[in-house]
Amino acid sequence: MKLNCITVDDEPLALNLISAFVEQTPFLSLKGRFGNAVEALKALHEQSIQLIFLDIQMPDLSGMELAKALSQTNASMNTRIIFTTAYNQFAVEGYKVDALDYLLKPFGYDEFLKSCLKGLKYFEIIGENAVGEEPQVSDRYMFVKSDYKLVRVDYDTISYIESVKDYVKIHLTEPLGAVITLSSLKSIEDKLPVSRFMRIHRSFIVAIDKVDSVTKNAVQIGHVEIAVGDLYKDAFKAMVARWL
Repeated sequence: MKLNCITVDDEPLALNLISAFVEQTPFLSLKGRFGNAVEALKALHEQSIQLIFLDIQMPDLSGMELAKALSQTNASMNTRIIFTTAYNQFAVEGYKVDALDYLLKPFGYDEFLKSCLKGLKYFEIIGENAVGEEPQVSDRYMFVKSDYKLVRVDYDTISYIESVKDYVKIHLTEPLGAVITLSSLKSIEDKLPVSRFMRIHRSFIVAIDKVDSVTKNAVQIGHVEIAVGDLYKDAFKAMVARWL
C-alpha cells in the first residue's frame, strides 16, 4: 500500500525537509508541496490525498483553520492530518480536529517515520486497498475514533446518536452502553445509510427500526423521548406518513 501525501509549510527550508522525508519513505507518494493552505485546499479537491503534513501558523489560511474545515466533512476519514509545528500550545486544538499526530519542530526522520506508520496502520484498518481508491462503505457497520482507537459500531446495535458539545455519543442497545467519539454529528450522519437512520433534531439522529412510538413532535426509544426539531418536522411527517 502507498499513501498519497502533500506537504504544506510557509517556511521553504521546513517544506524542503519534510518533502524530502516523504520522498525517502517507501510507502508514501508525494503528490504536491505547497507554501500556503489555500493552494493545498485546491489540491485536496482535485485528487485523492491520504496524509497531509501541515504547518499550523501560516498567512491567509492557517493550518488549524484548514483542519477544522476538513473535520466538518466526511473527507476527514479519508484524509488525515499530521501537524508539523514549532509551537506546542496547539496540541489540544490538534486533538479537537482529530489530527492523526503532532510533530514538534525540529524533528528527525525517526519521529517522522513513527507518525507515518500510524497513518499506514490507520488506512490498513479502514480498508484503503490502493492509492486513489475510495474506501469501501459497509451497509452493516462503521468505524469511529474513540479513546485513540478505531472502534467498529454495527448499525443494528445503534438506538440513537446524540451531539454533546464537541463530542458525539452513540447510544447502543442494552447491555452495550455507548461509544463516545470526538466528531461532528454531520460527519457521523454522512456515514449512515439513509434508509435506516434519520436526523430529527440538530442534536439527534435516530435508528428508525428502534423507534417504539411517535407523537406529533417527538419519538420514543425505550425510556427516552426525543423532540423533533422545527427544521426536521416536514421530513419526519413524510416518514411517518409512509408507516400509515
